[in-house]
Amino acid sequence: MEIRTLNDVFFTVVGRDHRRAMLTRHDGVWTPISAAQLHRWVIAIARQLKKWGVGQGDRVVLLSENRPEWAVVDYATLLLGAIVVPIYATQTPEQVLYVLQHSDARVAFVSSRKQYEKVEAVRLESKLERVAVMDSVDDLPDAPQMQYLLSGANDLEDSTIEAFARTVQPGDVATLIYTSGTTGTPKGVILTHGNIASNLSMSVQMTDIGMEDVAISFLPLSHITARHVDYLLAYRGVSIAYCPVFDDLPRTLQEIRPTVFVGVPRVYEKVHNQILHKTTGIKRKIFDWAARLGQKYREQVINDMTPSTLSWKLANKLVFSKIRKGVGGRARLFISGGAPLGKELAAWYADIGIRIDEGYGLTETSPVIAVNTQQNHKLGTVGKPLPNIDLRIAADGELLVRGPSIFKGYWNMPEETAAAFEDDWFKTGDIGHIDEEGYLSITDRKKDLIKTSGGKFIAPQPIENSLKANPYVGEAAVVGDKRRFPAVLIVPNFPILEEWAKNRGISTIARAELVRLHQVRALYEGIVDEVNENLAQFEKLKKFVLIPDELSIADGTLTPSMKLRRRHLEQRYRKLIDALYAEERQPLVKTGRVADHQRV
Repeated sequence: MEIRTLNDVFFTVVGRDHRRAMLTRHDGVWTPISAAQLHRWVIAIARQLKKWGVGQGDRVVLLSENRPEWAVVDYATLLLGAIVVPIYATQTPEQVLYVLQHSDARVAFVSSRKQYEKVEAVRLESKLERVAVMDSVDDLPDAPQMQYLLSGANDLEDSTIEAFARTVQPGDVATLIYTSGTTGTPKGVILTHGNIASNLSMSVQMTDIGMEDVAISFLPLSHITARHVDYLLAYRGVSIAYCPVFDDLPRTLQEIRPTVFVGVPRVYEKVHNQILHKTTGIKRKIFDWAARLGQKYREQVINDMTPSTLSWKLANKLVFSKIRKGVGGRARLFISGGAPLGKELAAWYADIGIRIDEGYGLTETSPVIAVNTQQNHKLGTVGKPLPNIDLRIAADGELLVRGPSIFKGYWNMPEETAAAFEDDWFKTGDIGHIDEEGYLSITDRKKDLIKTSGGKFIAPQPIENSLKANPYVGEAAVVGDKRRFPAVLIVPNFPILEEWAKNRGISTIARAELVRLHQVRALYEGIVDEVNENLAQFEKLKKFVLIPDELSIADGTLTPSMKLRRRHLEQRYRKLIDALYAEERQPLVKTGRVADHQRV
């Protein structure tokens, strides 16, 4: 069946006899939701929305963690030709108000009392008419509860609603997705049914998954990457288990044992760091032997082949299979998106027998532009572009793209829309390179490039990814724009650093004191020196400083999709950065001999 609209995805999902279309956890037990049940629920919510006067073009807000109700409301809204406006569950009331006002949303579905209170605190300043709650919360009489809205969901079909749903056109707007605002004011990205459907059509052709597979939905569905993946999984009949709380992911992995695992680099980094941290003594020696052996078979793993030598089989039995058990032991397809994975990290996983298919895209491109696949995979790249996407590298190195999945503009922002395009080419803001084999590599964000006072351009992300490949580094941010030399802010991986300190007789102290210890600075000096060995002279990090604060969404240093908000971080530690360059005329200090931490 051709995917013309997202309603085609829904009709395909509910048109098959699937008893485990979704899985949800109640009181410690995973409960299946059949395609037939999903069908009844979606029709029930669509009827209710229609009764509330919601029709084509109206905006419906979704403020919720990942759960089956998220998909139910999404599908129901789309059937009516209305527009879904997702909001990250981590957003503040002020951020929620901005989206409510800017989108002029009429109805909001929220997951819980906590989310309801966010909306209620700002509701009078918006045009919201109703707020429905997914959880059972009995003392909110003015808030319709989904359990009651679904209680009469006995009919599989509604001829009027379904007939209208089939008239929805590819050019009709499906969703407004507000950018997480790494810089500036969030913008509402307008994506049509056809934008997302065209992207799905290409992904379906390149992905070998089906009804025998199961996956976990834990990346925020407010992000287009997670939503695209869930549409793809549902369309292909994969059972989707919902994990609303990220901290529950380790348990969910062991209970669900997914065959398909989709994560962001931060998840893969955490797994990598935990493995290296917890593997000590004789186990570490065995691991190091297995990893060295795995390097010899890296290309086979990348080309989707299982090495057949006795030595690799032994390494697999002793080491690699045990690592895979950490993600349930059954995953055969690993995918990464949302941010650059880093070549070192991808190579490390390949060496232990796990090929990660890294993709690349943006909210404005629905989202996939390029992806590594089973057929075409090249380490250090984001793969080959989708067949229906055209690429061009501008004179300044910026990647320009065009195709049916490119967005139509920003909601009520004509100037920003015009600035995003060069003729009919969308300006991605990323610096890219296409090699002779057609593989795309992304160097960095254009706005993140650092130009030293000597005129040298430095791409910070590859350097930061190399630093984060070390388990002692939680986050890194290279600075030095318009300065004589680059330096780096490092947030330690504190659980690992604190255990390292404990093993060396350093008593428990505050983190601000810990990062000032000369032993700790010497440790990170060695890490930075090791990375410097592979950098050009003008790229070498001359100074670093250790930050005693973990980054978070709450403090604004991470986006809701767990990407670094570089400008926010630099503003937060502006005094500290200035201190690094305070004495420009003095000889550069040896890496690691830095000023004490100053909290801004």
